[in-house]
Amino acid sequence: MKNIKIASAQFENRSGDKTYNLSVIEQLTKDAAAQGAEAIAFHECSITGYTFARALSRSSMLELAEFIPDGPSIQKLKKLAKTYNIAILAGLFEKDADDNLFKAYVCVDQTGLIAKHRKLHPFINPHLTPGNEFTVFDLYGWKCGILICYDNNIIENVRATTLLGAQVIFMPHVTMCTPSTRPGAGFVDEELWKDKAANQDLLRTDFDGLKGREWLMKWLPARAYDNAIYAVFSNPIGMDDDQLKNGCSMIVDPFGEVMAECRSLNNEFVIADLNPQSLTLAGGYRYIQARRPDLYKDIIAAAHDSNQQVSWLKKD
Repeated sequence: MKNIKIASAQFENRSGDKTYNLSVIEQLTKDAAAQGAEAIAFHECSITGYTFARALSRSSMLELAEFIPDGPSIQKLKKLAKTYNIAILAGLFEKDADDNLFKAYVCVDQTGLIAKHRKLHPFINPHLTPGNEFTVFDLYGWKCGILICYDNNIIENVRATTLLGAQVIFMPHVTMCTPSTRPGAGFVDEELWKDKAANQDLLRTDFDGLKGREWLMKWLPARAYDNAIYAVFSNPIGMDDDQLKNGCSMIVDPFGEVMAECRSLNNEFVIADLNPQSLTLAGGYRYIQARRPDLYKDIIAAAHDSNQQVSWLKKD
């Protein structure tokens, strides 16, 4: 198996403006291909925008969503992939023939659509239907998987995708810089973004602190290390509807080390050269070989009883 060069991108999308968002995707794709990337990954709902959808009615969501693979956005991605000889991964809202709505992420290469993942844990809009399948596919001789944003916070999803053969997991997000119960979480003041050049030090402090990157680094490297996979994390930069996002798109190796990361406040991408040797040298490879599913298969597969968990907490 040969090395593969993958790019992870960040950009400031516009809510509901597919034409604009696809134009940025095209420019970044063109530039990444010129620098030798064989694939480029964009964030969750990079084609449509994300956060604004929380207020959309079912009819508005159906108007925004597209059929896959016959919708115009996938056709555009197919054209770009063929023109620039590169695989493209991007996200949008999907509808089916029965008007079910999904959060989708696709991989398109020079031959057409080669993978589609429906988010397993969607929540931005109440009319979305959860996907019910893991996604693993071939990309230039590598086995790749896709898990969208919150899918990655459920650790069983990452392990299951790995056990199905994934060596690279694409992890598109729209995350960070929002309130949470975790210490230090919260919004970043959107006023700072109006003059990002003058406020770049303040922005970088918030983007890299507990509101942003520090939280990300508590779990993302662990997903890569525990499973001995390459994690390709993509996230928007700038305003997504009324929320400011901090980018930090990056690629993490099977040792949990950051190989490349977007660090500017602009639309950009980084490229990492993934080698197959690290897949078996990393500790996670040995941990998977040492698994004893007979000990815990019934525990992990059982329904979670939150009341039981709460009762034990009260005893403590």
